[in-house]
Amino acid sequence: MPINRVWAPSIDFSVLRRELELPAEFPPDAMREAQEAAGATALPPVDRTDIPFVTVDPATSRDLDQAMALSRTASGGYRVRYAIADVASYVRPGGPLEAETWARGQTIYLPDGKIPLHPPLLSEGAVSLLPDVDRAAVLWTIDVDGDGAIAAIALERARVRSRAKLDYAGLQAAVDAGTAPEPIALLPELGALLARRAADRGAVSLPLPEQEVEPDGDGWRLVLRAPLGVEEHNAQISLLTGMAAAMLMLEGGIGLLRTMPAPKPEAVFRLRAAAGSLGVAWPEDDSVGAVVASVDPASPRGAAFLNQAADLLRGAAYTAFDGEPPAETGHGGVGSPYAHVTAPLRRLADRYATEVCLALHDGRPVPQWAREALPRLPRSMAATDRVASAADRGAVSLAEAVLLAHRVGETFEAGVLDIDAPPKPAAQPAAAAPEQAQPGAAQKQNRRPRGGTVAIDDPAVQARCLGELPLGERIRVRLTEADPETRSVLFERA
Repeated sequence: MPINRVWAPSIDFSVLRRELELPAEFPPDAMREAQEAAGATALPPVDRTDIPFVTVDPATSRDLDQAMALSRTASGGYRVRYAIADVASYVRPGGPLEAETWARGQTIYLPDGKIPLHPPLLSEGAVSLLPDVDRAAVLWTIDVDGDGAIAAIALERARVRSRAKLDYAGLQAAVDAGTAPEPIALLPELGALLARRAADRGAVSLPLPEQEVEPDGDGWRLVLRAPLGVEEHNAQISLLTGMAAAMLMLEGGIGLLRTMPAPKPEAVFRLRAAAGSLGVAWPEDDSVGAVVASVDPASPRGAAFLNQAADLLRGAAYTAFDGEPPAETGHGGVGSPYAHVTAPLRRLADRYATEVCLALHDGRPVPQWAREALPRLPRSMAATDRVASAADRGAVSLAEAVLLAHRVGETFEAGVLDIDAPPKPAAQPAAAAPEQAQPGAAQKQNRRPRGGTVAIDDPAVQARCLGELPLGERIRVRLTEADPETRSVLFERA
């Protein structure tokens, strides 16, 4: 739920669209193909409309990728039925629409509107798993035992029908009241089980509040949101499906994994040291994931610790293989091999990875169009991930600068999230006298003003601050710069 909302005046986000060269309208030939596909694509003959699926998404979303129905198995475990929008049936290989989706890579979100991967007549219409209409889906059926381990995987193209479009806040209220609808009533129980299992295998999930910019009348609100419990549980179902997909790929010898190196021992050592200085308990036998899960992100020291823990999750990539599995198959954040297959309306790679899984499950050759795409996808997705990150950062930075532009010189209470590493001593050439030594890169680095990152509460802004800063402590800071043109905000310790 929102924990901070501050109004900002009118902001022109079109500068980000121009700066990032984001596409506008879809080309006419791609639109024609989308219109033809929307009207002519037949639904799968396998009928699973008797399963009471529901979707869980933000309240305003219409590009609905996933629908789920949860039940118990006779053995005391759980059956997860997870329907994913069947985008591949609507996008012809080699056609202009496929080419345009490769140019876009993924849906880019800005406060004043999104730049969709697919034309909205598909992504918010004919392919979206909207309620009370039959839709084509790729249906995952995953049985999970009482310990949270995957016991069986089945996969098929099927016709499905969602019964309701649920949103996170409404579902959380229903869960709290004990009135969650039957198809999803088991979500908190199963989500918590899967999260505990993930922590046991070393997965690291950072429950950091997210900064978002929302419309508010003729202006904007800067919002700091802490994830709801049902959001975390919902994410566990997606992760479960991604792990099932990775299992199929590794067994079949072909696929596209989402990989990330496991946390390096020296990084864990530094985090342990930070835990000690911040007063965060770290029992000797507890994993990184278990400690992270125990921290309160709303406390200054907890927020600082989680900010330090983010350094463990670096190097995410897509890794394609055809034949021998890659040397690195795991994902450090998940604690297991993992693949992206649950968001094909919004992410290009999922369409191809899903097609690989369908073929492997059915024991038939992977379609050539999907096989040929695999080695090209890592570079394409890396490029579009950079654009998406730049759009997110740019929108928040612009809103922060506009919001604070008239408050330069004021002081604020702030929590110290991060501090600069101590400068390394500059090496001197052995034969050079001190007065002859030229300033090198290390010396220039040493002259950079010391500082770090602080977070003020009202408004919810995170920015650089100069001065000697105590990690995880509350201090007073003075705003010295807030420039909407450069989207920069700077504080100094008061």
